Amino acid sequence: MKLKKIALLVTVALSSTLAHADVRINGFSNLTAGVTSKETDLFGYSKDIDFTNNSLFAIQVAGDVDDNVTATAQILARGENGYEAEFEWAYLTYTLNDNSSFTAGRFRLPVFRYSASLDVGYSYHWISAPVSVYDVSFNNINGLRYDYSNYSGDFEYLAQISVGNYESEISGGINEGSDVILLSFEGNFHNFKGRIVWGQGDNVFKQPELDAALDGIAQVSPTLSEELAVDDDKGDFIGVGLEYDNFNWFISGEYTKTTLKDSLTPDDTAFYITAGTRIGKYTPHVTFQTRDGAGEIKFTDTVNALPEPFRTVIGNFNAGLQSSFFEDYSMVTVGVRYDLTTNVALKAELSKYDNKLDEQLLDAESTLDTNAAAFSVNYVF
Repeated sequence: MKLKKIALLVTVALSSTLAHADVRINGFSNLTAGVTSKETDLFGYSKDIDFTNNSLFAIQVAGDVDDNVTATAQILARGENGYEAEFEWAYLTYTLNDNSSFTAGRFRLPVFRYSASLDVGYSYHWISAPVSVYDVSFNNINGLRYDYSNYSGDFEYLAQISVGNYESEISGGINEGSDVILLSFEGNFHNFKGRIVWGQGDNVFKQPELDAALDGIAQVSPTLSEELAVDDDKGDFIGVGLEYDNFNWFISGEYTKTTLKDSLTPDDTAFYITAGTRIGKYTPHVTFQTRDGAGEIKFTDTVNALPEPFRTVIGNFNAGLQSSFFEDYSMVTVGVRYDLTTNVALKAELSKYDNKLDEQLLDAESTLDTNAAAFSVNYVF
């Protein structure tokens, strides 16, 4: 309901500009196909070739409300959601001066190097940004952001402060983040670019099956039920990124660490490093990425204090529940981008995925070691 109100306000603001200002309309699209070598589920791809995962079409509309205020709305339709169009962004930007601005509404949270253009496949060399780092639950936020940009000699920098809340779907449940604050700083010096990010927020995760199970455990151990529940658990996020690009070749990487205190989910660390070279219209590249989100089973002291047979039954549930959130993998991708025209890029990639979880933690739905191939057409207009 809040998003619909924001979208309505932005639409009205945009409509009001028609009488005295140009409305800018542009868009982008990713048409992607992918297939794996084994009967598994690798980030939405399987042994049957798929043309919907990572495919999307978007329209972005922006207009000047007055000399200082700009309204922006982005409508995006994802193939994985049946191309159902939804408002991805809807916000107003107030420009104080050449260096400062405020943004209010629903907007992309500046978490990563490519956050602002994450859905615009044309803006980077991959078919999609490395999932080990970019697969998070808080890309968009409803709130307020302050931007300050400036330069000192050849050093240019941008500092951003974002506050607000978000809501996203994860594993058949709803994850809500409140009191979110994110601080980011990035700088450019000649061919070098770097950024650092810190964020924090309170998280609530609700899933019908999980809630029912925790209610049952509460009858035996209210303490364990409270420990397992994600209810106003404090989450912390840090990220660091570095890049060197001399226009002939480039190398870059990002590192992130996510911690959800007093939670059933493990700490999560991820990074990637990528390099490529530009040879005319061709950009061959290679990327290594890894994610370590597996750890020790928590709350075992609480479980061991329970009498039998509850100790065994609830202990197995506790271990199974926590391990279902474990991730530990690496992936190597080699690919090439070909710039067909100034606004159309063709891409092809081959990836080798290595699942590092112990065999006893794997189940029928786990992603097996596999190879994958993907092809994409990205364009902007």
